[in-house]
Amino acid sequence: MTLIIVLMLLFSYLLIATGHLTGVNKSAIAMFLGTIGWVVYVCWGADFVMRQHPADYAEFLAGAPATSQTVKYFIYDSVFLKYVGRAASIVMFLLATMSIIEILNNNGCFDFIAEWIRTRNPKRLLWTITFATFILSANLDNLTTTMLMLIMMHQIVRSRRQRMLIGSAIVLAATCGGCFTVIGDPTGLILWGNEAVTATNLSAYLALPAVVAWVVPTILINRELPSRLDIEWGVAPYRGDDTRLNRWQRLLMLLVGIGGLWFIPTFRGITKLSPFLGALCVLSVLWVVNEAFNRKLMNADQMSQRRVPRVLQYGAIQQMLFVMGIMLGMGVVTETGVLADVAHWIDTRIGSIWIVGIVAGLLSSLVDSFTIAISGISLYEVAPSGDFALNGTYWKVLTYCTAVGGCLLSVGSASGMALMQMEHIHLGWYLKTVAPKVLSGWLLGLGVLYAETLLF
Repeated sequence: MTLIIVLMLLFSYLLIATGHLTGVNKSAIAMFLGTIGWVVYVCWGADFVMRQHPADYAEFLAGAPATSQTVKYFIYDSVFLKYVGRAASIVMFLLATMSIIEILNNNGCFDFIAEWIRTRNPKRLLWTITFATFILSANLDNLTTTMLMLIMMHQIVRSRRQRMLIGSAIVLAATCGGCFTVIGDPTGLILWGNEAVTATNLSAYLALPAVVAWVVPTILINRELPSRLDIEWGVAPYRGDDTRLNRWQRLLMLLVGIGGLWFIPTFRGITKLSPFLGALCVLSVLWVVNEAFNRKLMNADQMSQRRVPRVLQYGAIQQMLFVMGIMLGMGVVTETGVLADVAHWIDTRIGSIWIVGIVAGLLSSLVDSFTIAISGISLYEVAPSGDFALNGTYWKVLTYCTAVGGCLLSVGSASGMALMQMEHIHLGWYLKTVAPKVLSGWLLGLGVLYAETLLF
């Protein structure tokens, strides 16, 4: 049964990697893995439990006879719910941050960015929009930030080739910005929740490599843009409200949303509660402010006409289901004990976390960055000391390599797939035009991270 579960995992990885060819949604594949994997585990639960949790099971029985029903109850109470709780905490955090973005966007709080990037100069447009993406994705969910910026770019840039180049830079900026904070990417959030990293230490080590991985390819992309962009500036978007919030109200809501998320690491440090609770607290405060500012419209017909970006909602739901499915799937594989054998093989045959990181990055470009990251996290427990200790080098290398490595191909991340669908980008064009640029930035950033680990 262990072999069957492992084969299910590998087959799911293959389907996720070829999803752009087969048309099968990777969220559906992840959910199938997470559900069927646990069904198989429960059917042969006695063997797995006696191998992995004999002492805990004996304590659970408390002298009662062991039956097929007691094994199932033990798996549900003592094994399964542990992984459900971890996955649910990540999904709840994503739900909160995506809802925060939704409220801010519907109230025009991101219109400041559109005003800031208003230019026909390709250099200024590229750097301002990617810089804004980099900063926002470090504080909000990087997929939703990417979708928001891609929609904004798509509405103003008329040339498809120019949109393809700028869109690729946006995806890279969002990925790099999200990877160096614990709240910008699900991988960092999981490591933070597992107490493998602290928020300050992860950001301190990954900030400079992330900047390098973003800046170097963006410089190279900038060289391929024409001297003047083909841009069409339209009127401000109609949001179902002719008396939109004034500038100070929109600015206040933006500060409440972004500033509240900045407070989450402090919230966790003080309370030791899960980060998603802090995110929900920020969402509740922002929600109250939103209703206070829009109280005159709450019962008006205009509220039903408020412009809601459905593409954000649809993408957000898919991402949450994907994260839930992958985490449940990796949980059942972990409970078979096979990952401990894989980790032992890596330690004895490879023995270098840097080689493991590079391989993980390359696999991320083919499969999916989050899938490979959670696989690498599941291989090891947090150790008292060494590369796998709290704030150990392995966690930083894995986070950086899988995040940026996922941009080597456009199919390696949800953001890249969103760009492919929006601009109808072919994999061959991306591989020829963008991948070499991303590779140069990825390797230079990895070199910077290596130097940091030697110096500090």
